[in-house]
Amino acid sequence: MEITVGMKGEATTLVEKEDTAQAVGSGSLLVYATPCMAALMEGAACAAIEEALPQNQTSVGTALNLEHTSATPVGLEVRAEAEVTAVEGKKISFAITAFDEAGEIGKATHTRVLVNSERFLEKTYQKL
Repeated sequence: MEITVGMKGEATTLVEKEDTAQAVGSGSLLVYATPCMAALMEGAACAAIEEALPQNQTSVGTALNLEHTSATPVGLEVRAEAEVTAVEGKKISFAITAFDEAGEIGKATHTRVLVNSERFLEKTYQKL
């Protein structure tokens, strides 16, 4: 199977206190943190292409441009939906939208690059 434009993926989570801006250090309020939304969005992108990846490959995020447009309180479920918008060799682009139970909370564009898992880790750990 190959990665193609239009592939979709989703990720969901329940907002807990540890997912708040106050808990992760990105703000002072007990609302869903932007860094947590970013991770959820990346997770949805990974889910979109997961079945098409060969066993020795994975993808790594290289760019994320997001807008967090609505606050979400602790206790609500949040969901991110990602769609592949372009495939250029090993570079995959996505459009992602996030929602809570009341509606849309954010949008993003995201880029991931396909890598050989073992070689990527070897290169990374050579820094030690």
